[in-house]
Amino acid sequence: MPESSAPEAASALAASPPAASPPEAILPSVTLPERWPWLIRGFRRYVRWYLAKHFHAVRLDRSGEPWPLPTDEPLLVVLNHPSWWDPLIGVFLSGWAADYEHFAAIDAAALQRYRFFARLGFFGVTPRSYRGAATFLRYGLTILSQPRRALWVTAQGRFADVRQRPVQLEAGVGHLAARLRRGWVVPLALEYPFWTERTPEALVRVGPPLAIGPRAGQGPRVWLAEVAAALTQTMDALAVAAQSQDVQRFTTLLAGRAGTGGWYDRWQRLRHWLRGRRYDPAHAAVMRNRPE
Repeated sequence: MPESSAPEAASALAASPPAASPPEAILPSVTLPERWPWLIRGFRRYVRWYLAKHFHAVRLDRSGEPWPLPTDEPLLVVLNHPSWWDPLIGVFLSGWAADYEHFAAIDAAALQRYRFFARLGFFGVTPRSYRGAATFLRYGLTILSQPRRALWVTAQGRFADVRQRPVQLEAGVGHLAARLRRGWVVPLALEYPFWTERTPEALVRVGPPLAIGPRAGQGPRVWLAEVAAALTQTMDALAVAAQSQDVQRFTTLLAGRAGTGGWYDRWQRLRHWLRGRRYDPAHAAVMRNRPE
C-alpha cells in the first residue's frame, strides 16, 4: 500500500452512519466486492512487515477473550479509534481468523482513488449522509447474513483518546445490530503506549462478545448503549494491563524492532560477537543486565 494512501485507508474502519437510519424497506441486499485471496495474503504480509518496522510488538491481553473466537457465526467487530494505525491492526488481526471473509467500510472517494481496496474486502460509503447510512446498513446486513464473515467498524467515527469518557459511538452500529438475527458483536480495544523501547507497543484486548440471537428485537438505542458499555469495559481493562508494562500479561502476536538502531546497535552487536556473547538490543534487557 502506498504510504500516501494510508491516512485515507484509516477511514476503512470508521464509517458509521448518522443517527437517522433509513427504514428496512429500502435496504435490499447488495453484491459484495469480489475479494482476491492472493492479494489479501500479500497485503497481510506487507502489513506484518510494516507493523514490525514501526512497533516493538503487537500484543494480545491474555485476561481478555481469545482471538480468534471459537465460532463460525458472523461477527460485528467494534473497535475504538485511537489512531491512524487502527485499520492496519485490524488487517493484521484478520489474518489470525483467515477462515473468515473480512469486510470494512472506506470513504467512497478513497475507494475511487484506490480501487484495489475493493479486492481486499472494502466497500465505499459516503460518510455522515443519508445515502451513506443506507449503504452501510445494506452492506452490513448482506455481509452478516452468512457464517464465517466479519465486518470491522471503528464505531467512534473519529480519532478519540483512549482516556476519553464517556465512550461515544455513532448510531449506525446500533441500527445495524438491531436488524441482525444471528452472530456476535465483539468489542475490541486498542492502545499504543510507549514502554521501554523507542518504538511503541500495539496492545489489543477482546472483550466478552454480545450474542445477537437472545437480544433479537432490541431497539437501536438499547443496542448502542450495550455496545458502548461493553467497549468501555474492554478499554478500561486494557488500560490497567497497559499501565502494568508487564509483558507476561500479554501474548505476543508479532515481535518488532528493539534497541536504539543505527551505528550504536551495529557496534554493540560487533562487540558481543567478538566476545562470543548473544546480543539483545532491547532496553529492558540492558537494564536487567546492568551491574548493581
